[in-house]
Amino acid sequence: MTIDVKSHKKRFLNQKPSFNLVPFIDILFTLMIFLVVTSSFSSAPDMATADSSGGTGKPNMTDSSGQKEYYVVPVANLHKVTVNGQDMSGLIRNNAIGVLASVMDKGEVIIEPGEIIITTPDGISPDVAVRAPEKK
Repeated sequence: MTIDVKSHKKRFLNQKPSFNLVPFIDILFTLMIFLVVTSSFSSAPDMATADSSGGTGKPNMTDSSGQKEYYVVPVANLHKVTVNGQDMSGLIRNNAIGVLASVMDKGEVIIEPGEIIITTPDGISPDVAVRAPEKK
């Protein structure tokens, strides 16, 4: 029995290489899922530790860059701001109000739909506790 080398060679040379994309796509998506799951996308350092330690939700002065005297507190459809029972709604600009940092840290700020109720610590008047946000 003889082997026909010419016909085998012709059949081999006529074959075109093929690349199966299905396993390639599977591996690509697996790598993408692995990278997304193992990556960390937090915007602030140690945000998870702050939440687990029973944080109050108030801004932390050490997380900001520089010393901030007032924080701008935006609320959708803000129409009323009350500080120690005094109406300060005239200071609202673009649905936001500026609140003194020490009031945020030591006082009580209750944000409700369209309304902010602020109780200041002793020694801080309502006129100092809030102000109109500055335009940039």
